Amino acid sequence: MKIHFSTQIKYTLTQFAILGMLCSASSGAQATSSLNLANYQLTATYALPRLTAREASAITYNWDTHTLFVLGDEGEELVEVSKTGQQLSVMSLSGFEDTEGLTYMGNGQFVITEERLRNAYQINYTAGGNSDRSALPFVDLGSPVGNIGIEGITFDPRDGSFITVKEKTPQEINAHTIDFANGTFTKASIFNPGLLGLLDISDVQVLSTGPASLAPSTANNLLILSQESSRLLEVDRNGSVLSTFDLSGFSSSAEGVTIDTDGTLYIVDENGTRPRLFVLTAVPIPPASLLFGTGLMALTGIGRRKTR
Repeated sequence: MKIHFSTQIKYTLTQFAILGMLCSASSGAQATSSLNLANYQLTATYALPRLTAREASAITYNWDTHTLFVLGDEGEELVEVSKTGQQLSVMSLSGFEDTEGLTYMGNGQFVITEERLRNAYQINYTAGGNSDRSALPFVDLGSPVGNIGIEGITFDPRDGSFITVKEKTPQEINAHTIDFANGTFTKASIFNPGLLGLLDISDVQVLSTGPASLAPSTANNLLILSQESSRLLEVDRNGSVLSTFDLSGFSSSAEGVTIDTDGTLYIVDENGTRPRLFVLTAVPIPPASLLFGTGLMALTGIGRRKTR
């Protein structure tokens, strides 16, 4: 009887080991191809400064200062906040009308986009300073449209390129090279956003500004935010949806998204006169080796009880 049970345990452990190796291989493949938004959860909600960050429409992460910068759609202030939404500094803006896009370029430089004009402006941030739109270098990325123009922009530090998204009618996801010194640019559609099935597009973020541990294929992916669909998507450059996150449980007016170097995601919400900052954190997934070890101990315990 003992021999029979030991043999059964041997076979069971062998099967478990094979399963563990398969799980490990599967996890490894996933880690190289996707951030996997399914592993994220809402871990904090913070109120943003009501006066300076009102109608928050865009957010970006400054990897030099490890702080966040928020822009309202009236274009009156560019606000530096902590990762818990506390105001750290402000730069006043003038001459802007409908600012919806914001991205960080490094060395204190940002790019702001006007939605209706479809212009992009380069700005050097100075805490406590002021910047007028008319004095900034800019490029014209398209003819003026109504309130369906450029909703988001992201900078890819790997090659200095930009990606912009147009809200709707039609939706667009375009790659650009931008020369602010000469006011020139190039434009190329990345893929047909109709593949995503979203009611609108409110922001875009390239994952290359995230953790350095991301594989090149993952760093090339994009986060696409939709306000009207209350969804955050991770997509590749072919338009394939790799993972999704549902925002409908806590926001119906999410406007901007960014990622920090730890892989934490930050989303800003207009929410009328009470703008909010949402923090999404990846839930640690136990490695297959730990799962295998736990199963091994459980089976060993069973074997000991059966022997006794």
